[in-house]
Amino acid sequence: MTQIRHHIGEDLLIEYAAGTLSEGWSLAVACHLAMCPQCRQQLALAEATAGAMLEELQPADGPSGSWDALKARLDAEPEPKAKPIARPASATLPEPLRSYLGGDVESLKWRNLGNARQILIETDDETTQTRLLCIAAGKPVPEHSHGGRELTLVLTGSFHDELDSFGPGDVEDADGSVTHQPIAGPEADCICLAVTDAPLKFSSRLVRLIQPILGI
Repeated sequence: MTQIRHHIGEDLLIEYAAGTLSEGWSLAVACHLAMCPQCRQQLALAEATAGAMLEELQPADGPSGSWDALKARLDAEPEPKAKPIARPASATLPEPLRSYLGGDVESLKWRNLGNARQILIETDDETTQTRLLCIAAGKPVPEHSHGGRELTLVLTGSFHDELDSFGPGDVEDADGSVTHQPIAGPEADCICLAVTDAPLKFSSRLVRLIQPILGI
């Protein structure tokens, strides 16, 4: 198994452990954790530390009847609808991503973007955009910078850019200071999960013109 060299940032891991991370970033973190034993250990440590801190806090009296009110609210709320989960014998995509997509790679319907294909992933998070990308082997995507933060988690294959090379499980964490042109490795198509909190800034004027149509 290829060693993972690029991990989820500590800030995201701490927010994930605290349950305060928005859905798009949380999906990327969860998928990386499914692939990375090292970060699962870091998460367990963060959760244990937070638990120890909570145990040291002195309890405070809440409003009268607050517990009964909370129980009544929980009883009244319907159970969340589970998204369909595909359970292939040998999965390519990690959970929880398969649940969001309703299946594994062979059942997906991609939208063609030239050298790449994409699937926009529906979430309830209005602060991020989440997509699955498949970059053709040996091919580049257009050069771009970022209006905000972009997390790219490699699921299969690999890519390299001006900064480094990234294989399965690796995360590239880019911001507005980074201008790059990812190129998929020649051995196979590169499938990756990308999460952004602002539109990409493409160097090509043509790509900028059609950017709203492509949804990137």
